[in-house]
Amino acid sequence: MFADKIVGSKRTLTAAASFGLLVAGAGAAFASGEAHHVESGVLLKDFLYRVFNFSVTVGILVYFVAKPLKNALGGRREGIEQALKISQETADAADTKYAEYDAKLTQAEAEIEDIQTAIKTDAESEKTRLIAEAHEMAKKIKAEAQKSADNEVAKARLTLQQEAVTMAVGIAEDILKKAVTKEDQARLVDEYKKKVGELH
Repeated sequence: MFADKIVGSKRTLTAAASFGLLVAGAGAAFASGEAHHVESGVLLKDFLYRVFNFSVTVGILVYFVAKPLKNALGGRREGIEQALKISQETADAADTKYAEYDAKLTQAEAEIEDIQTAIKTDAESEKTRLIAEAHEMAKKIKAEAQKSADNEVAKARLTLQQEAVTMAVGIAEDILKKAVTKEDQARLVDEYKKKVGELH
Protein backbone atom coordinates (compact mmCIF):
# COMPACT_ATOMS: atom_id res chain seq x y z
CA MET A 1 0.00 0.00 0.00
CA PHE A 2 2.75 2.45 0.95
CA ALA A 3 4.89 1.32 -1.98
CA ASP A 4 1.98 1.99 -4.37
CA LYS A 5 1.62 5.53 -3.00
CA ILE A 6 5.34 6.19 -3.41
CA VAL A 7 5.38 4.87 -6.96
CA GLY A 8 2.27 6.95 -7.82
CA SER A 9 3.81 10.10 -6.35
CA LYS A 10 7.07 9.58 -8.22
CA ARG A 11 5.21 9.06 -11.45
CA THR A 12 3.22 12.28 -10.94
CA LEU A 13 6.34 14.27 -10.14
CA THR A 14 8.16 12.85 -13.17
CA ALA A 15 5.21 13.64 -15.44
CA ALA A 16 5.04 17.22 -14.12
CA ALA A 17 8.76 17.76 -14.65
CA SER A 18 8.56 16.29 -18.14
CA PHE A 19 5.59 18.52 -18.97
CA GLY A 20 7.45 21.57 -17.65
CA LEU A 21 10.52 20.80 -19.71
CA LEU A 22 8.32 20.23 -22.75
CA VAL A 23 6.64 23.59 -22.24
CA ALA A 24 10.00 25.29 -21.73
CA GLY A 25 11.45 23.66 -24.83
CA ALA A 26 8.41 24.60 -26.89
CA GLY A 27 8.60 28.17 -25.65
CA ALA A 28 12.28 28.39 -26.51
CA ALA A 29 11.64 26.96 -29.99
CA PHE A 30 8.76 29.33 -30.52
CA ALA A 31 10.86 32.23 -29.34
CA SER A 32 13.77 31.35 -31.63
CA GLY A 33 11.40 30.83 -34.59
CA GLU A 34 9.70 34.13 -34.15
CA ALA A 35 12.84 36.07 -33.22
CA HIS A 36 13.19 37.65 -36.62
CA HIS A 37 9.62 39.00 -36.71
CA VAL A 38 9.07 40.11 -33.11
CA GLU A 39 10.83 42.66 -31.05
CA SER A 40 13.27 41.57 -28.38
CA GLY A 41 11.20 43.08 -25.56
CA VAL A 42 8.16 41.02 -26.50
CA LEU A 43 10.28 37.90 -26.68
CA LEU A 44 11.73 38.51 -23.25
CA LYS A 45 8.30 39.22 -21.83
CA ASP A 46 6.89 36.07 -23.41
CA PHE A 47 9.82 34.00 -22.17
CA LEU A 48 9.50 35.36 -18.63
CA TYR A 49 5.75 34.66 -18.74
CA ARG A 50 6.40 31.07 -19.77
CA VAL A 51 9.08 30.64 -17.11
CA PHE A 52 6.66 32.06 -14.55
CA ASN A 53 3.93 29.66 -15.72
CA PHE A 54 6.37 26.79 -15.57
CA SER A 55 7.52 27.78 -12.07
CA VAL A 56 3.94 28.10 -10.84
CA THR A 57 3.03 24.74 -12.38
CA VAL A 58 6.07 23.04 -10.83
CA GLY A 59 5.37 24.76 -7.50
CA ILE A 60 1.75 23.57 -7.51
CA LEU A 61 2.81 20.08 -8.44
CA VAL A 62 5.51 20.09 -5.77
CA TYR A 63 3.03 21.44 -3.21
CA PHE A 64 0.44 18.79 -3.97
CA VAL A 65 2.86 15.91 -4.66
CA ALA A 66 5.58 16.52 -2.07
CA LYS A 67 3.27 16.28 0.93
CA PRO A 68 1.68 12.94 -0.08
CA LEU A 69 5.12 11.72 -1.05
CA LYS A 70 6.51 12.79 2.29
CA ASN A 71 3.53 11.25 4.09
CA ALA A 72 3.90 8.07 2.07
CA LEU A 73 7.61 7.87 2.85
CA GLY A 74 6.92 8.66 6.52
CA GLY A 75 4.18 6.04 6.64
CA ARG A 76 6.44 3.56 4.93
CA ARG A 77 9.15 4.32 7.44
CA GLU A 78 6.74 3.88 10.34
CA GLY A 79 5.52 0.64 8.78
CA ILE A 80 9.07 -0.67 8.49
CA GLU A 81 9.84 0.39 12.06
CA GLN A 82 6.62 -1.25 13.26
CA ALA A 83 7.42 -4.41 11.30
CA LEU A 84 10.93 -4.48 12.77
CA LYS A 85 9.53 -3.94 16.24
CA ILE A 86 6.98 -6.74 15.78
CA SER A 87 9.70 -8.97 14.34
CA GLN A 88 11.93 -8.29 17.34
CA GLU A 89 9.07 -8.92 19.76
CA THR A 90 8.25 -12.17 17.96
CA ALA A 91 11.91 -13.23 18.10
CA ASP A 92 12.07 -12.38 21.82
CA ALA A 93 8.85 -14.32 22.47
CA ALA A 94 10.22 -17.26 20.49
CA ASP A 95 13.46 -17.17 22.52
CA THR A 96 11.45 -17.05 25.75
CA LYS A 97 9.29 -19.98 24.64
CA TYR A 98 12.37 -21.92 23.57
CA ALA A 99 14.02 -21.33 26.96
CA GLU A 100 10.79 -22.35 28.71
CA TYR A 101 10.42 -25.55 26.67
CA ASP A 102 14.11 -26.34 27.09
CA ALA A 103 13.77 -25.99 30.87
CA LYS A 104 10.65 -28.19 30.83
CA LEU A 105 12.46 -30.78 28.71
CA THR A 106 15.42 -30.80 31.09
CA GLN A 107 13.05 -31.16 34.05
CA ALA A 108 11.16 -33.97 32.29
CA GLU A 109 14.41 -35.81 31.57
CA ALA A 110 15.40 -35.51 35.25
CA GLU A 111 11.96 -36.77 36.35
CA ILE A 112 12.18 -39.70 33.92
CA GLU A 113 15.61 -40.58 35.30
CA ASP A 114 14.24 -40.40 38.88
CA ILE A 115 11.30 -42.63 37.90
CA GLN A 116 13.65 -45.14 36.26
CA THR A 117 15.85 -45.18 39.37
CA ALA A 118 12.81 -45.64 41.63
CA ILE A 119 11.48 -48.47 39.43
CA LYS A 120 14.89 -50.17 39.48
CA THR A 121 15.12 -49.81 43.26
CA ASP A 122 11.58 -51.16 43.72
CA ALA A 123 12.35 -54.06 41.40
CA GLU A 124 15.49 -54.94 43.38
CA SER A 125 13.54 -54.72 46.66
CA GLU A 126 10.75 -56.89 45.25
CA LYS A 127 13.29 -59.41 43.96
CA THR A 128 14.97 -59.60 47.38
CA ARG A 129 11.58 -59.97 49.09
CA LEU A 130 10.46 -62.74 46.73
CA ILE A 131 13.73 -64.63 47.18
CA ALA A 132 13.41 -64.36 50.97
CA GLU A 133 9.80 -65.58 50.81
CA ALA A 134 10.84 -68.46 48.55
CA HIS A 135 13.56 -69.50 51.03
CA GLU A 136 11.10 -69.25 53.92
CA MET A 137 8.54 -71.29 51.98
CA ALA A 138 11.17 -73.91 51.17
CA LYS A 139 12.09 -74.16 54.86
CA LYS A 140 8.42 -74.61 55.82
CA ILE A 141 7.87 -77.23 53.12
CA LYS A 142 11.00 -79.06 54.22
CA ALA A 143 9.91 -78.93 57.89
CA GLU A 144 6.42 -80.16 57.00
CA ALA A 145 7.88 -82.93 54.85
CA GLN A 146 10.20 -83.96 57.70
CA LYS A 147 7.31 -83.91 60.15
CA SER A 148 5.15 -85.95 57.78
CA ALA A 149 8.00 -88.41 57.23
CA ASP A 150 8.54 -88.71 60.99
CA ASN A 151 4.80 -89.37 61.46
CA GLU A 152 4.85 -92.00 58.75
CA VAL A 153 7.90 -93.65 60.31
CA ALA A 154 6.22 -93.63 63.73
CA LYS A 155 3.06 -95.16 62.24
CA ALA A 156 5.11 -97.80 60.46
CA ARG A 157 6.96 -98.64 63.68
CA LEU A 158 3.71 -98.93 65.63
CA THR A 159 2.22 -101.13 62.95
CA LEU A 160 5.34 -103.31 62.91
CA GLN A 161 5.29 -103.53 66.69
CA GLN A 162 1.61 -104.56 66.67
CA GLU A 163 2.26 -107.10 63.96
CA ALA A 164 5.28 -108.40 65.88
CA VAL A 165 3.24 -108.74 69.07
CA THR A 166 0.44 -110.53 67.22
CA MET A 167 2.96 -112.76 65.53
CA ALA A 168 4.72 -113.46 68.85
CA VAL A 169 1.43 -114.30 70.53
CA GLY A 170 0.55 -116.63 67.68
CA ILE A 171 3.94 -118.32 67.82
CA ALA A 172 3.69 -118.64 71.59
CA GLU A 173 0.26 -120.19 71.26
CA ASP A 174 1.55 -122.63 68.69
CA ILE A 175 4.49 -123.50 70.91
CA LEU A 176 2.25 -123.92 73.93
CA LYS A 177 -0.19 -126.02 71.97
CA LYS A 178 2.61 -128.26 70.81
CA ALA A 179 4.47 -128.41 74.14
CA VAL A 180 1.58 -128.76 76.62
CA THR A 181 -0.20 -132.14 76.68
CA LYS A 182 -3.68 -132.94 77.98
CA GLU A 183 -2.19 -134.12 81.28
CA ASP A 184 -0.27 -130.88 81.64
CA GLN A 185 -3.44 -128.93 80.96
CA ALA A 186 -5.36 -130.94 83.58
CA ARG A 187 -2.55 -130.44 86.08
CA LEU A 188 -2.46 -126.72 85.42
CA VAL A 189 -6.21 -126.48 85.90
CA ASP A 190 -5.98 -128.34 89.23
CA GLU A 191 -3.16 -126.11 90.42
CA TYR A 192 -5.15 -123.04 89.45
CA LYS A 193 -8.19 -124.28 91.38
CA LYS A 194 -6.08 -124.94 94.45
CA LYS A 195 -4.59 -121.52 94.37
CA VAL A 196 -7.99 -119.93 93.92
CA GLY A 197 -9.28 -122.00 96.83
CA GLU A 198 -6.43 -120.95 99.06
CA LEU A 199 -7.16 -117.32 98.33
CA HIS A 200 -10.75 -117.74 99.48
